[in-house]
Amino acid sequence: MLDMVKQETERIDSRFLEPACGNGNFIAEVLRRKLAVVAARYRKSAGEYCRYAFVAVASIYGVDILADNVAECRERLLGIVKDEARKVLKTASDQQFIDAITYVLQKNILCGDALTMKGASGEPITFAEWSVVTGDKVKRRDYLLSELLEGSGTKRGDQMGLFQSGWEYDEEIDGLIPSAVREYPLDNWWEVSHRG
Repeated sequence: MLDMVKQETERIDSRFLEPACGNGNFIAEVLRRKLAVVAARYRKSAGEYCRYAFVAVASIYGVDILADNVAECRERLLGIVKDEARKVLKTASDQQFIDAITYVLQKNILCGDALTMKGASGEPITFAEWSVVTGDKVKRRDYLLSELLEGSGTKRGDQMGLFQSGWEYDEEIDGLIPSAVREYPLDNWWEVSHRG
């Protein structure tokens, strides 16, 4: 199935959402493919490898209704990152790197119901977008899943719905995206876990 979108699985920053991720079968394979590209391109520099491994992880999202599946999925993805980093870097991963990856997985792999778009405690599912802005600086913006799905595929010039007045045009995707519900200051990618 992933071979049908092979080009996207090989783009380190291409975003994937699995709305019923279970323990991560689908997104684990996506992550493995992305990390293979990271290793092929950046294995000679530990700093570059870690930065782009962060980007690969930060582009993968999942939701599952069962908390134990979510926990297992996060651990599985973290294990893949640790194993691949150990192979490439020939050493145990830096703790700051592991902390940053763990934090991103906590924000990107969520317990909730993708049909109702509500989290386990009834709040709207909110995902963090992680964008590398310059060098090691990353920008985090939080979006409601319901708003992301509501406008997906809307192009500039297409007629927008009545409640889409706060949407912005994004040149990269040539489409409209909702306004973020929260934005965070720029941070070094390895320091994202300190912000909370």
